[in-house]
Amino acid sequence: MNIASFKKIVLFVLLISVNSTIFGQNIKLSQNTKISVITCGTGNESYSLFGHTAIRVRDTINAIDVVYNYGAFDFNTPNFVMKFIKGDLQYFAVVHSFPEFINQYQYEKRSVYEQELIIPLPLKQKLFDNLNTSLASGDSHYTYKFIDKNCTSMVVDIINKTLGTVAIVKNADTDITYRTILYPYFDNHFYEKLGTSIIFGKKVDGMGTHLFLPFELQKSLKNTSFQNHPLAQENKTLLEFEKTAPTSWWNNWYTYILFLMFIVLINKRSIDLFYLILVAIIGAFFTFAGFYSLHLELGYNYNILLFNPTLLGLLYFYWKKNKKGIYNLALFNMLSLGIYFFVIINKAHLFLVLPIIITSGIILVRLAIQNKKRIPIII
Repeated sequence: MNIASFKKIVLFVLLISVNSTIFGQNIKLSQNTKISVITCGTGNESYSLFGHTAIRVRDTINAIDVVYNYGAFDFNTPNFVMKFIKGDLQYFAVVHSFPEFINQYQYEKRSVYEQELIIPLPLKQKLFDNLNTSLASGDSHYTYKFIDKNCTSMVVDIINKTLGTVAIVKNADTDITYRTILYPYFDNHFYEKLGTSIIFGKKVDGMGTHLFLPFELQKSLKNTSFQNHPLAQENKTLLEFEKTAPTSWWNNWYTYILFLMFIVLINKRSIDLFYLILVAIIGAFFTFAGFYSLHLELGYNYNILLFNPTLLGLLYFYWKKNKKGIYNLALFNMLSLGIYFFVIINKAHLFLVLPIIITSGIILVRLAIQNKKRIPIII
């Protein structure tokens, strides 16, 4: 038996023992019980860019030290990608022993912080029971939504349910948009930032009043009161790592600008056509996602004025050698660009997409000039 297989067996036995301990009997928590909200730091992988939230229950008398994690999903789900795009992928809660949980973040070199809840023992017992009932009954399964339903909002909901009041609410950064809130998380991840900027529609331009990110919850807990006292103790650091910025020769602003400059300066019809068709395909995907997906963040996506699917008509007009059709389509898309610029002028991602606006504008003008019907001059 190799070491990897041995580790898997040990992990399986550990998970079985944790679940048996929790669900196998009606445990009455002792006065020593501490229940905390765990905030995990951001990582460099796409799934870890925003951090993570969990709940820790620790009772030394009953030998309990476990973490409830509402961010699990099954990669083996049939049609996983399409379900994720559509917005009906099921997420669920799992429970881990605390050593197993903390070791994973130690391995990933991600910081972990803890805020102990200041609530009486009966409410600790109620929260513990609610967590276990949620796992055992399947109530912990939920349809993931980027803003409205995720690991952070699920933790907020079950704590508020236990307290019998909406104690935890967002109390900071409610006067800026969701898009603006998200941007700092994409530092050194340029194309992820660009991608989310153009695939997200009108919803993320709304004011960020909903609590949906782990560090937002951490910040809100500092200022939350319950029964005339703070709900949580001061933040405690369990793991601390200095985040190292990822280095990439391609995932940066420079390759983005160089690519667009190449398109403009090469001034070849085939390259211009390739660029416009690429833009149109992206727009067609946005249109499909907007109608197909249940993610409200993808709906009402005005970015299709920039990534206009009608540009696919160029393939037909070039095949038919229809210069008038090409000319009219270029004019229509120039008008769309103008409208788009005024729509986006006060949005957070204006400067991020401005190079695409300029590039598309130059190519469309060039296309219109090349295909404009020449008026004969009679002398």
